[in-house]
Amino acid sequence: MIRCLFFISLLIHSALGQNSTAKKWLTLSGKRPLVIARGGFTGMFPESSSFANQMTQTLSLPDTATLCNLQLTKDGIGICLSGVTLDNSTNINLVFPKEKKNYTVNGKEVSGWFSLDYTSDQLFNNISLVQNVLSRSSMFDSLAPVSTVEDVTGIKPAQFWLNVQYDTFYTQHKHSPATFVQRALRFIGINYISSPEIGFLKSMVGKVNKVKTKLIFQVLGADEIEPTTNKKYSSLLEDLASIKSYASGILVPKEYILPVKADKYLGAPTTLVSDAHKQGLEVYASGFSNDLISSYNYSYDPSQEYLHFIDNSQFSVDGVLTDFPPTASEAIGCFANNKQVKPAKGNPLIITKNGASGIYPGATDLAYQRAVDDGADIIDCSVQMSKDGVAFCLDSADLMGATTVITSFISRSTVVQEIQPNAGVFSFDLTWSEIQTLKPQITTVFKDFPRNPAYKNSGKFVTLAEFLEFAKAKGASGILINIQNAAYLASKKGLDIVGSVTTALSNATFDKQSTQSVLIQSDDTSVLSKFKSVPAYQRVLYIEDKVGDAPKQSVEEIKKYADAVAITRATIIEVTDYFTTDFTSVVEEFQKANISVYVYVLRNEYITLAFDYFSDPIVEIATFVTGIGVDGIITEFPGTASNYIRSPCTNTDKPEYNILPVAPGSLLGLAPPEVQPPAEAPLPPLDSADVVDPPLPPVANISTASSPVAEAPPPSASISFANVAKMDLSLMAIMVLSLLSMLN
Repeated sequence: MIRCLFFISLLIHSALGQNSTAKKWLTLSGKRPLVIARGGFTGMFPESSSFANQMTQTLSLPDTATLCNLQLTKDGIGICLSGVTLDNSTNINLVFPKEKKNYTVNGKEVSGWFSLDYTSDQLFNNISLVQNVLSRSSMFDSLAPVSTVEDVTGIKPAQFWLNVQYDTFYTQHKHSPATFVQRALRFIGINYISSPEIGFLKSMVGKVNKVKTKLIFQVLGADEIEPTTNKKYSSLLEDLASIKSYASGILVPKEYILPVKADKYLGAPTTLVSDAHKQGLEVYASGFSNDLISSYNYSYDPSQEYLHFIDNSQFSVDGVLTDFPPTASEAIGCFANNKQVKPAKGNPLIITKNGASGIYPGATDLAYQRAVDDGADIIDCSVQMSKDGVAFCLDSADLMGATTVITSFISRSTVVQEIQPNAGVFSFDLTWSEIQTLKPQITTVFKDFPRNPAYKNSGKFVTLAEFLEFAKAKGASGILINIQNAAYLASKKGLDIVGSVTTALSNATFDKQSTQSVLIQSDDTSVLSKFKSVPAYQRVLYIEDKVGDAPKQSVEEIKKYADAVAITRATIIEVTDYFTTDFTSVVEEFQKANISVYVYVLRNEYITLAFDYFSDPIVEIATFVTGIGVDGIITEFPGTASNYIRSPCTNTDKPEYNILPVAPGSLLGLAPPEVQPPAEAPLPPLDSADVVDPPLPPVANISTASSPVAEAPPPSASISFANVAKMDLSLMAIMVLSLLSMLN
């Protein structure tokens, strides 16, 4: 029942999408590019399973084509799976563990389990499909049998694409893919037939109705050999006119069109698409997948990759072959050809986290400029204090994460339990002139997901005063000032961070204007109380802990100090083993009390996303915006949020494509109960006793004149080796300090 309701709901929503005729495309036909689903929605489900094919229809543009990679069984039945062996996409190696064989396939020795060694009954009655990409969920493994060609066409895809992968191999073993295809054409509609073998395509010329079926030459790797001509595929592309004699289009790996250099940045586009279009050949690009790291130019936003191929001033491919058809659909239906549309003010607010810190080092001039360019509503400054009282913007008082401090001032490392349990080099222990000798450093979520490494140490640090002047000069809709560690700075370091912020805002006349919004954020209610006298300021309570409920008493207590709250993603949507399970009522409870809710922190990297979001940050944003109705999203990639919130699919009554929010638990509900993860313990409710902080202590009178610290010069090449040589001793010192703090 859950499965049926889920699919019916999706069908209803997908039926709302309208085919746009207003957009102009640089495709050969002038129509929008075609989405081609490789084996259905293989990014989520095993290839060509019933789930994969049905989800393609319900979550993609209505004209999306479903591609079947043809294999033949011992008794001549056509099945749909990529590759010539079955062991990567089925559990056949477990069912028939001793039947592994070796065959020569197009001149190469291949080992595995081959479909031509098994009858259709053996396969259908014994083996089942599994996900063949390890980073994807195995929750739906072994739930569906292998699909025949008739199974795939039986669900009536809008268009059907049959790819004949190994004609020569099967022919050598007394099977004829050509005969199978000719017979299939009499009973099923095949819109596209592709093959990497020229001999097969030539054998089909004159045997297909060109009006109903297009023949497409599939181009493999540049140095791979085409079996019919024994030529490299790259050399065959040099004679496009010859290809036109037996095909109406080419299917090529995307790197043939937009090469990715060794450093993972894009090279100059080739002329392949325009050259092919001049010959009357359509061009389809393959290899698109949300969960494979491609080029840093895309900033981990998969929709941006599609736009590079379909929305530029030079060309548009005629279609894209993808494992994630919903993402291709949103790029084509919502984001392409909108560059001339002037961005409207967003609702909800797009609030940055250290500027566009997913693209440049956080809280630098480059990060703030990019955030404004990308359409952020509110740019933020987390205020830190130097030893000599200079207020500046940086994510944390510990400089080790966001700067190169470890190369120059590791000897200043210490443990400050009031701030964090591990050792660090803190801004309040260095003068501003010392801090300026450092370089910013871009932070990454995981080491295998570097962010824009070419700009790893680019940009310059920004003082609070400079940040405020920048916000005024650029006409930002508003600013968010985040105040941390006020009590510690006042009592232990003699630094008045609240006073510094108040003075800076006043000097920049933010307290005397209503044009730009001012948000004051802190996890300390006593800090927020200090700004109560300026009604124009919105006070935001930062709640770091994950909670599952917001009782009325706690909400009413927070309302005494704050107009809004910033809460974690996990507080709003419960997630178990990377699957969403439920919405909490926390947002609703705060909004009932007229307290705005901002969710933090949103990122693009697919590894930070629940499986329900299809490795697509846009779907997560849609869920918080449309599904939950938050008042603002705090993000390190404001451009991604802006693309969604300003897109015509979000701001029109009849969008070309609907970007649907997830329904928590629906995806997990497709799997049998016995394979689902156990339910996690419920999150605790928000306790008002944990919210209200004691009054701020007075600012201590601490003189630094008696212990001056010499300014460190910028590190030079001549001393860089010495810095490295000292690293082991410095790290040992950190460990000793940490151990001593634990013993105390």
